[in-house]
Amino acid sequence: MFTLLSAFTLSDTAMEEWGFFGHRRINRMAVFTLPPEMMPFFRHHIEYVTDHAVDPDKRRYATKHEAVRHYIDIDHWGVHPFPEVPRNWTEALLRYGELRMIKAGSTDTLVVEVASILRANNGRDTALLKVNHPDLPLYLSLKDYKTYWQEEIQPQYYEDEWLPSPAATAALFGWPAETFSRVEAIDHFSEYGIVPYHLEATQRQLTRAFERGDARSILRICSEIGHYIGDAHVPLHTTENYNGEMTNQVGIHAFWESRLPELFADKGYDYFVGKAEYIRDKNDYFWTAVLDSHKLLDSVLLIEKRLSQTIPPDQQFCFEERLGRSIRTQCEDYAKVYEQAMDGMVETRMQDAILAIGSSWFTAWVDAGQPDLNALLDTQATEDELREQKELEQEFQQGESKGRDHSGK
Repeated sequence: MFTLLSAFTLSDTAMEEWGFFGHRRINRMAVFTLPPEMMPFFRHHIEYVTDHAVDPDKRRYATKHEAVRHYIDIDHWGVHPFPEVPRNWTEALLRYGELRMIKAGSTDTLVVEVASILRANNGRDTALLKVNHPDLPLYLSLKDYKTYWQEEIQPQYYEDEWLPSPAATAALFGWPAETFSRVEAIDHFSEYGIVPYHLEATQRQLTRAFERGDARSILRICSEIGHYIGDAHVPLHTTENYNGEMTNQVGIHAFWESRLPELFADKGYDYFVGKAEYIRDKNDYFWTAVLDSHKLLDSVLLIEKRLSQTIPPDQQFCFEERLGRSIRTQCEDYAKVYEQAMDGMVETRMQDAILAIGSSWFTAWVDAGQPDLNALLDTQATEDELREQKELEQEFQQGESKGRDHSGK
């Protein structure tokens, strides 16, 4: 979420460390939204959920699968309210996914794409397929097709290749089990981001951790879902123009989400946002956060564009000493004008993120039956956890960001 503007002389590692301010702050303040039954546990571990709020950003240096969890380029798929984007994770994957099937004894590849999902006149859900072979059916039961994706493809989501069972694929189309020698599923959706879907899945994981009374998992997942919720509240995490490349505003990502809060958050932002609330419809809640962020995108871009064209260039950028080095970044006076022109937008999105994070934690605890957390106060990190954290830190310090870098550096 909050990452510092690209510097000419500062290393990526130092720059990332500087940009972690926002995630740590909103996770920390989310603790104070919790009810008395949860407060002792979270107050006791407040440094953990603060410090580990940035682990997902570090993990971008360890695995190519991490980056897409931080954003969704919702405008790639259409215009608000984006009916082209299914709110259900399986439907999103299969709608924009593709099956490539090689028939046994042949080199021909049969390709299947879902052209649209519609409700037939007889009341049954059907998937309308785009196919390249006359023997394949044009329609399939949407229920059967979803089940196929859920059972055969989604468990392989983090594999380099998605290779569903040839026999199961043949059965889906009503053909003999030996029809296909190889089947591959292709993902055309995830590269544009999956943050609302990942939030819903992580919410379920957090509930299960509370049910088990697994203190280490509770803390880890609370820290990380806080990061992703924070990202969902950033307008520039909802667009293909995430760093202003399409509007000649390169660097705006970090300007909005890192430079402004670092300069002004502790000088005037109000962090006390009320009490955490129970989330009844998790899917709607997380999607609303994303769509509310996207509604602000035009203001984020247009206001900065106007200011950049009216304020002299030599008053826009200054050099500052950071971690012993001189970097080029937006001048404080210029940043203040941008902050004021947006009328408190950054503060409001941080406030909304704080409340959403606290509400996520509270909801998982309630859904788990409101277990007594006092017995978990003195939990200690395991050797495996310490080793994994050390390895993550090493990957972050030494590696390069894998997958698409959505930080705006």
